Amino acid sequence: MKGLLEQAQAYDKSDPLASHQSAFCLPPSVVYLDGNSLGPVSANAKHFLNECVEQQWQTDLIGSWNTHQWITMPQRVGASLAPLLGAEPHELISCDSISVNLFKLLSHIVNSCSERDTVLVQRGNFPTDNYVAQGLAQLTSGRITLKEVDTADLSRHLDTRVAAVVMSQVNYKTGERYDVADICEHAHRNGALMLCDLAHSAGVLKLDLHQLKIDFAVGCGYKFLNGGPGAPGFVYVAERHHNHLQPGLTGWMGHRRPFNFEADYHPAQGVTGLLTGTPPILSMAALLGALEDFKGCAMENLEAKAHALGDFFLTALAELGIADQLTLITPTDHARRGAQLSFEHPEAYGLCQALIEAGVIGDFRAPRILRFGFSPLFLSFTDVLRAAEILQRILASQSYRDPKYTERKAVT
Repeated sequence: MKGLLEQAQAYDKSDPLASHQSAFCLPPSVVYLDGNSLGPVSANAKHFLNECVEQQWQTDLIGSWNTHQWITMPQRVGASLAPLLGAEPHELISCDSISVNLFKLLSHIVNSCSERDTVLVQRGNFPTDNYVAQGLAQLTSGRITLKEVDTADLSRHLDTRVAAVVMSQVNYKTGERYDVADICEHAHRNGALMLCDLAHSAGVLKLDLHQLKIDFAVGCGYKFLNGGPGAPGFVYVAERHHNHLQPGLTGWMGHRRPFNFEADYHPAQGVTGLLTGTPPILSMAALLGALEDFKGCAMENLEAKAHALGDFFLTALAELGIADQLTLITPTDHARRGAQLSFEHPEAYGLCQALIEAGVIGDFRAPRILRFGFSPLFLSFTDVLRAAEILQRILASQSYRDPKYTERKAVT
């Protein structure tokens, strides 16, 4: 045990990101391993939100749209995201949710590729991605066919009938990271477009959307970006597609002259044309503040620490003698792994609830998966060791079998 503690303390001492931990407002008794689902609040996020409420909305009221440039907040959030994603500021905009943004982009692809009738969707992807695709296919009255395919087989199913591939870079359940560059290359070779969900990548993995040659991407602001519950999502559109956007969902904020209140829709140039309704200013203010925490952080350092935290967790489980009580379903190879580790356990839900009560917050995914996210901005190696030790105690006592832990709550 002393050896593990000494290792953890040595890693913490040499951690180039250690100074960022104090910026986050976490209870001292909690080890928070759920940043892959909802990131914690930081001082910057609170400051930006409080300023927006108390100094802008409260004092300047509706004038804040001009005085404090609320009207450009979607573009400003997008510009702040750009360095984290390897994109240009004008290729990103913050708006709506992943589900809504997927519909906009996929409907554009379907509208602009009328000679193609198939969309490949990734089997095992987060359900909303495929639900949106199913709904859009129904709206086309059979013109578009969805083909659900295992990730490993996506490239093999590409042909001249495929309009797009819709996939996530990191699997939400298993944490497996896919080679989107290879799939994107095959898609382009066959004339198809790539639409990528970055929900479990943005803010924790080093990305270069230009190098990957991704055409379109969506993501959310509340996971590793720490923008808060319900934080708006974002849309990426490679510049080469800016002159041809035809989303199937349009609204007044996407009009080139929204305050002329014209009867007919004329889209704004580029990603601004993907805006629909009035931006959620308070949520965007919190997200804009959260993005301040990434300034000065090289994404390769964030990714490296996330993987190092995960590796140390696995080491601790092995040395504590409990590795064989959980079945790891996440690849150990860093190139094939996101920033989480997922384990199967026959009583994963009860185990998750017992851990939460003991101060280790991970999460559960049906039917029997326990997920731990390793957010590099606020977690230390000592935190990770403490989580492993608490997990050891709970497994040894089998307290997770208590009915108070096994009864399912509304949100699991």
